Amino acid sequence: MEESAEIVSDGGHEAAAAAAIVDTENGLVEEEKNMDVKVAPALISVHPFEKSVVVAVGSELRLFNLEGDCSVSLKDDSGGPLHSDAIRAITFGANGRLFVSAGDDKLVKIWATSSWHCVCSVSADKRVSAVAISHNGKYVAFADKFGVIWLITLDEDDANQSKVDNKAVPILGHYCSIVTRLEFSPDDRFIASSDRDFKIRITAFPKRPLKGALEIQSFCLGHKDYVSGLSFACPSGYDHGFLFSGGGDSTVRLWDFFSGLLLATCEVGAKAELLQSTGTKDSYPPVTDLCSSSDGTIIAVAIQSLHGIVLLNCDFSDRTLSVAKVVTLEENYFPTSLALSTFTQRMWTIMGASNDLAPSTTQLPTRIRVISGFCKDRSNDNGHDPIVLEDNEVPGGQKLLSHLQGSPDVTKEDAALAAAAEAVKVSMRNMLIKKEYTLDKRELRKRNRNDRKLR
Repeated sequence: MEESAEIVSDGGHEAAAAAAIVDTENGLVEEEKNMDVKVAPALISVHPFEKSVVVAVGSELRLFNLEGDCSVSLKDDSGGPLHSDAIRAITFGANGRLFVSAGDDKLVKIWATSSWHCVCSVSADKRVSAVAISHNGKYVAFADKFGVIWLITLDEDDANQSKVDNKAVPILGHYCSIVTRLEFSPDDRFIASSDRDFKIRITAFPKRPLKGALEIQSFCLGHKDYVSGLSFACPSGYDHGFLFSGGGDSTVRLWDFFSGLLLATCEVGAKAELLQSTGTKDSYPPVTDLCSSSDGTIIAVAIQSLHGIVLLNCDFSDRTLSVAKVVTLEENYFPTSLALSTFTQRMWTIMGASNDLAPSTTQLPTRIRVISGFCKDRSNDNGHDPIVLEDNEVPGGQKLLSHLQGSPDVTKEDAALAAAAEAVKVSMRNMLIKKEYTLDKRELRKRNRNDRKLR
């Protein structure tokens, strides 16, 4: 009887140990879910000729047609939701014919802007973190959170862009580092990719890219934290052009991307007087977004702790970057995404975040602000005289704002705006700051992986 009791006891210990492992695994999974990307920054993208504006908030895509002065519903014949999880990247093609959205549901959706039908939906192995469309309209590139960059081929001969090869082919990788941004160079000779491990890779885009992009042109190394923004510039008189980058180290940098040479660094956080006196890494507010005109005459930067945007001047001949002006917006407005209309020289900004875990009573607001007047003004020493438009002056007016912002009642509440700003800050950190795990936690995370494999 004693031996039997001992066996039962050992079995109980084994069961308790197994239960403890399950509890630990469940706890880790729950921790991962809480740390993961439940809060997603709001994104904005503008048609290159300002024919339409698209906003992504969580899993929702909101579209307003400026030509028709009306909201538009996107159509996906698959019958399911447009997206079922947070959208992480949206972009228009250079000619405006295509729009691409992708995110945490591991789907990349390609839309024809003539009809706003989804012409292709590609399933990825992992969550998608960045997308780009080649300037010639022949390819869509996207990156997943394992650091792999994939390519989708488009049929340019079809005027409606309805023929798309829905098979994605891997062409290059960042080796287990989350890719944060993708950009094709204006001549489509190169593709720039950045990651959360401070690297910018410039890859020669081959004539037959489906066989892989194996030739690395250069690495642009210098950031001391994740890279959050990339933008090519091609001023006249320069063969290869330049690359701007912004990062979590609160800097904007100018690169000769052809050689990988760092030409200039502007500490935008310090110049905007946003640095704290603690001297710690957290005291440097990260650059959340960056965009520029094709010739580099306009460089706009959004910083996490700045209620406005910073405009930079770039002297390409002297290889210098300097702050031209800080455009201040209302308190508690911290842009999460920027979009420049090259046709009208208007800057569209958005602040907001989704919060799938929050009850409806604490809905996080979305707010859009538009800045005009980016054309060169020779009488102005700063080179630009931007004007923040009032709501009734925004193209599309209140009709556009009501649709793209969602509920208009919460957008002007200071507490709600402050909550959105804090949610975005947490989201950016959880998404891009590299996490450290003990050996035991690494093994548990491996057992709980739920990657979707392509068949």
